[in-house]
Amino acid sequence: MHPEVQLRATADGSGTLYVPALDEHYHSTHGAVQEARHVYLAAGLEPFLVAATGPVRVLEVGFGTGLNALLTLERSLTAAVPIGYDTVEKHPLPWELVRGLATAPELQEPPLSAFRQQLHEAVWEKPVALTSGFTLRKLSGELQALALNDEAYQVIYFDAFAPDKQPDMWTDAVFGQLYAAAAPGGCLVSYCAKGSFKRSLRATGWQTEAIPGPPGKREMTRAWKQ
Repeated sequence: MHPEVQLRATADGSGTLYVPALDEHYHSTHGAVQEARHVYLAAGLEPFLVAATGPVRVLEVGFGTGLNALLTLERSLTAAVPIGYDTVEKHPLPWELVRGLATAPELQEPPLSAFRQQLHEAVWEKPVALTSGFTLRKLSGELQALALNDEAYQVIYFDAFAPDKQPDMWTDAVFGQLYAAAAPGGCLVSYCAKGSFKRSLRATGWQTEAIPGPPGKREMTRAWKQ
């Protein structure tokens, strides 16, 4: 067992990790998979896939267990356009730990069971085409230190630990950096609905909206670059 985290079950049967030092879970205890599908795919990715005529670019802040990436890869298998997926992680988790997490039955069957491992074992810093319609690039280190391309991403999954657990990730500087990296008309989605978060987004140019959250959470946040 990794010394800094513990395996935990969530209400929908899928697993998450608990970090005792932060008293924080990687996902909602009400259901890891259903949270990811609701917050990141349904509210963030799906509107762009429906309207897209060319590749959709996604930036994920917080690769974590790889769940958001896996679900996005799953969606790419039936999408009409390819998905380019960049993900940033300061503290990568070993596959030996993540493989012990329970997940949704459909994610345990081929080919997704193999893709789940490939996501974790893919090299860092270089694009890796896992399928003809899904290219992964894992970036290690602090988001704030990365030089992201301007106007590169239609969708940003903001999945950092909560503001009171990881305050350095919820600053005007970070959201200004992400605003610059978002394509015109692009969006940022997050499970968080705190007022301080939405104020920081608006201070850096984003237009925010509160929309229904996943099970166990009344609201979540979606922000747009106009």
